[in-house]
Amino acid sequence: MDNKGANGKVAIISVTDSFLAKSLITKLEGNGIRSVFAHAGIKEMEECIGDETQLVIFFMSEDIESMPETIVYLKDIVLDKDMGLMLIGESGEYEFLKKTVPEQSVTEWFRRPLDIDSLIRKAEAYLEENTGEKRKKTVLIVDDDITYMRTVYEWLKGSYHVGMASNGVQAISYLAKNKADLVLLDYEMPVADGPQVLSMLKNDPETGQIPVMFLTGHGDRDSVLSVVDLSPVDYLLKTIDRETLLKKLGDFFSK
Repeated sequence: MDNKGANGKVAIISVTDSFLAKSLITKLEGNGIRSVFAHAGIKEMEECIGDETQLVIFFMSEDIESMPETIVYLKDIVLDKDMGLMLIGESGEYEFLKKTVPEQSVTEWFRRPLDIDSLIRKAEAYLEENTGEKRKKTVLIVDDDITYMRTVYEWLKGSYHVGMASNGVQAISYLAKNKADLVLLDYEMPVADGPQVLSMLKNDPETGQIPVMFLTGHGDRDSVLSVVDLSPVDYLLKTIDRETLLKKLGDFFSK
């Protein structure tokens, strides 16, 4: 048997002691994927979902509307730790959950009756792509222009895990909880601009080695020279198109 789940773990969350959930654990373990079960309560989920968890499988139920705090916690932990989220349930349950959990955070949704073999194949594929040497790189976009940041997110989400922060404080908070392989940092932001944020990152041992590329509307010599001492890995104009940006990142990560 190959070691498909060696670098990741699956957390299965259910409101009840579901026979199907327990069967799923048995089948995942039989396929070499480490799995753990927890009831859909915040305390149990905190104990169950750890740093090794790469994927959460959540069995929704008709009681989902009575557990808003649990859904908010699920949303927060999936976003903060950049985990995959697979859902099992009816369309009404899914529509309710999407009011809290961003749709782009949902990796897969399976209707009942569940095709358990299909789910296992999807879980295997997700773990293979997102753990070990094959894992997707994580890029954090920091920009106070929400529309532009969303555009870049859409460009990158197919190739990378993408985090977003609208200012330096949010960026530092994100990096305190998540690893990033690259930061795309807006040069001009209110309160703390790009160079100030980069300086803060460089002065923190936990973030000092994370490579940073500036995104800016200004390509003049003075602006570029002002941040040379901070050693950004590149300085990209915001007029850059999708294909050029993807090539820039691909070239960077291939080095």
